[in-house]
Amino acid sequence: MRHNGGTGRKRESVLFHVILYEPEIPPNTGNVIRLCANTGCSLHLVEPLGFKLEDARLRRAGLDYREFASVRTWPGLDACLDNLAGSRVYAFETDCPLRYTQAGFSPGDALLFGPETRRLPQAVIDTLPAARRLRLPMLPGNRSLNLSNAVAVTVFEAWRQQGFVGSV
Repeated sequence: MRHNGGTGRKRESVLFHVILYEPEIPPNTGNVIRLCANTGCSLHLVEPLGFKLEDARLRRAGLDYREFASVRTWPGLDACLDNLAGSRVYAFETDCPLRYTQAGFSPGDALLFGPETRRLPQAVIDTLPAARRLRLPMLPGNRSLNLSNAVAVTVFEAWRQQGFVGSV
């Protein structure tokens, strides 16, 4: 069990798994730590990371939420996915055909996001069924959304589909 970050109650299980593949910018990861602490998601960081977990910018963005979030670091994506065997994995990229709102998320699903300056490797995307390759809509001509914003939008949609279970 772990503290859920605000109500004083313990959370028995994780709602969703957020996977950041080779994240590069500490404040984005700090923001996602805070998001996970406040939504009951676990965070999985796939190495190599573009920063050290002790980075002051990471701590500043995550404030004191690190102690309330379930955060694990993995030496590679395979190790992470092996640990999450049984979870449905959804990958998010700007050019995937389905919108994130077209997915029917379930507790235990894993939400996989690529690094800030490059996309997920095509070989990773190709391992997933087409129905688990999603995008967040945005105006044409733009490259991408901020990573922590994309994670937040997605987590809240997945949680909304669960009726915001466990929230106050």
